Amino acid sequence: MVRVAGHAYAWDVLGDPDFVGRVHDLGIGTVTVAAAYHSARAATPLHPSHQVVLADHAALYRPVRADVWAGRRLVPKSPQWMDEPDPFGTSAVILRRAGLRVGAWIVLTHNTRLGSLYPDVAVMNCFGDRYPYALCPSHAEVRSYAATLAGEALRDVPVDEVSLEACGQLGLTHLCHHEKTDDAWTAEANRLLSVCCCPACRTAWRAAGLDDGRVVAELRAAVRSGQSTVEGLGAVLGARHAATDALRAEVLAAVRSAAPDAFVTVHGHPDPWATGASPGLTPTAAADVDAVLVPCWPTTPASADLVARTAAAASTVDVYVTVLPPADAAALPEHVRRLRAAGATRLSLYHLGLAPQWRQGLLADLAKGWS
Repeated sequence: MVRVAGHAYAWDVLGDPDFVGRVHDLGIGTVTVAAAYHSARAATPLHPSHQVVLADHAALYRPVRADVWAGRRLVPKSPQWMDEPDPFGTSAVILRRAGLRVGAWIVLTHNTRLGSLYPDVAVMNCFGDRYPYALCPSHAEVRSYAATLAGEALRDVPVDEVSLEACGQLGLTHLCHHEKTDDAWTAEANRLLSVCCCPACRTAWRAAGLDDGRVVAELRAAVRSGQSTVEGLGAVLGARHAATDALRAEVLAAVRSAAPDAFVTVHGHPDPWATGASPGLTPTAAADVDAVLVPCWPTTPASADLVARTAAAASTVDVYVTVLPPADAAALPEHVRRLRAAGATRLSLYHLGLAPQWRQGLLADLAKGWS
């Protein structure tokens, strides 16, 4: 089946009677709606009632049931900026009634509010700096939170697809208020500063036979010197992947319990060291899900290389393409053709609500070209 999906937020769907008509006109059959999402300031240029939405904390766009979360520290919040008590569930009903397929977009370990409240479960670099936006999967508490979040996002809402973002560890790179970190580190130093050195990760290193104190000291020295001679990095990566596999297993169990027939995609990257929304694939990741979604926003041949490398491990590759800056609009048609030639079989477009009227035509052209 030829499948093209467009990403959206619940606030794009709700209150806009023309939304579903626009999606049909674009030739897009699936709408992937955020059911659990991080903080954002989002443009809504086509919405009849507002132009900007400030989502000032990560939220579960479903009712947050007190009995389910009782006794836990890590508890999601409802979106205080929306009046609808069940934004994702109501959006899904609207889309299904219009004959569209529905995907649930679930962001798992990216939550600045929780990481700030409970820094002990946030990623920590080798200098002791915490990344509050990044919950570390080495903690059982984080894995339980993510699995419960996924199950609650899908509870009693029929969906055709599930898209799991940040199903692994986030690292150093993250857009913050008035970002002042550009070009501060080499690519290698960025990678080393993305190694989580929290107590749970260090416990896993010791279990693998490493001297965790020595690893931390060598990481610091390597960052400062620009060298990458850190003993035991293979075991460090192995510990990260073990935590990622454990996280994914718990999340998938919850997803398949709540939505047993849904097609499940995980955001991933063929570089095993990658961190972020699309963390590095572990050796078993691709076999555990129905598809891997690969970030392909740069309109350069490097994106096609990512697809080819992912296709070597995954039977189904979903490519994530944006029509927003910094994408080169003129290069997009050829970009998508390269991705397909490299092995992509599914197309996910970003973003139905963020794109202004003069970019909606790009979405339509790419959808038409894919079919």
